[in-house]
Amino acid sequence: MAIMKKFFIGFLIITFLAVSMGCAEWNRTAKGAAIGAGVGGAAGGLIGYATGSTAAGVLIGAAVGGAAGALIGNYMDKQAAEIERDIEGAKVERVGEGIKITFNSGILFDVNKANLKDYSRTELTKLAAILSKYDDTNILLAGYTDSTGSEEYNMQLSRSRAQSVADYLVVRNVNSERFSVYGHGESDPVAANDTEGGRAQNRRVEVAIWANEKLKRVAQEKTS
Repeated sequence: MAIMKKFFIGFLIITFLAVSMGCAEWNRTAKGAAIGAGVGGAAGGLIGYATGSTAAGVLIGAAVGGAAGALIGNYMDKQAAEIERDIEGAKVERVGEGIKITFNSGILFDVNKANLKDYSRTELTKLAAILSKYDDTNILLAGYTDSTGSEEYNMQLSRSRAQSVADYLVVRNVNSERFSVYGHGESDPVAANDTEGGRAQNRRVEVAIWANEKLKRVAQEKTS
């Protein structure tokens, strides 16, 4: 209920911003510029708040829009293509001007464990190489569980799993200052928890990758 309330409040404020700043600006929907340059910061920040630092919410909130956003989008297209080509067992999506990666926790961890499986280390080593190559980005790691177990246990397990991924990427020479780590426990399920298949989908680690301030500044300078 609290999340739905945040969404409702965010929707009302975003609607007000859209009307106040003009429909023409709000309707700029070209790839890499889905949120108009004038509205993006305020509206995107509200969406990021409403979604509770989820990967999708952060990516939408980080968009700069306009020609600079399109340039950032091209940078992300190349990175996303390499991740999709090289990393097995991961769902790769382009969201706004960033990248969202979803790992099923069964690929990364044993049940109720936060220690990485040997196989997952191989895949994360490949991911680390790509993240190091495209180093003008910030990275969010968000862990989730199914609804079995207590909320407190699930919250801790989800964060420990996200932290394990972050720690391993740091060992593989990805700068630790680029990371934010969150545990969301059993919140924000992507499937029903009343079947084993649904619970398996809900046990996951999401990765969000978006432009850091340096990349945004360079993109804005090149397109100004």
